[in-house]
Amino acid sequence: MNAAARWTMQTFKASDGLVIAYALDDYTDPWKGADTLILIHAAMGSSKRFYAWVPHLARDVRVVRIDMRGHGQSGIPAPEQLSQQRLVKDVVELADHLGAARFHVAGSSAGAIVAEKVASDHPERVLSLAAFAGTGGIKHAHQDQSSWVKRIGEQGLAAFLRDTIADRVDLGSAPPGFVDWFIAESAKTSVPLLERFVPMMREFVTIDDLHRIRCPVLAIAPGGDPIHSVDNYRALPDRIPDCEFIVYEGLPHNITDAVPDRCAQDLKRFLLEHRADGRQPAS
Repeated sequence: MNAAARWTMQTFKASDGLVIAYALDDYTDPWKGADTLILIHAAMGSSKRFYAWVPHLARDVRVVRIDMRGHGQSGIPAPEQLSQQRLVKDVVELADHLGAARFHVAGSSAGAIVAEKVASDHPERVLSLAAFAGTGGIKHAHQDQSSWVKRIGEQGLAAFLRDTIADRVDLGSAPPGFVDWFIAESAKTSVPLLERFVPMMREFVTIDDLHRIRCPVLAIAPGGDPIHSVDNYRALPDRIPDCEFIVYEGLPHNITDAVPDRCAQDLKRFLLEHRADGRQPAS
């Protein structure tokens, strides 16, 4: 079986007519009720970026991996179809499509910011939130993401990612073939889409809304991130009433890709502690 055949993408039509793709992996016991987890990938990515998480999680929860609009197999939005509010609405409408009245949500980097906004705007729907490399917004990062768009236009996306890969993953510990796969997958993203998406995400600030989040939160920060300082990440435990904060020391930004098993295991433990039915995991 080749990599393309590992899963089948499904789709639904968002309320503005755009087709949104997602993958659903569910190996829970069919005679038991199962919580739903929606995973939101980083920019320049797709649902494939969570491929290694599925074996850890899908036995205990329904794992839903969305392709954000403009990414992966989802449709490319027209200018009026791309907004912060629309990214949040896609997640909620996907939950509606799946019949999940309440759900867990987790995201990576830009996807974590979207997940935070889902949790703050829809507290009645969200059981728990997990933010991996997620701050209260990327506007105050050490790097100016608006300059990325210019460089991508000049170099091409694959060359830009090759030049900046050390900001994203630990090259010393990356397994053979991973960097080439990461760049090839990310480079499939439409450059014209990124020219609109990156500036929009730079203005996507959640820090003033974090106090509205009422569900349990897991926030995991990469301690060696050249894009954000650990202090940027501390906005979450500082402002969210119920937040567990973990630092992965020494790792650059894309922890969800570089150490997927570690991330998924921490998330699994957190999810089992915060099931919808209140049952505690077996010791």
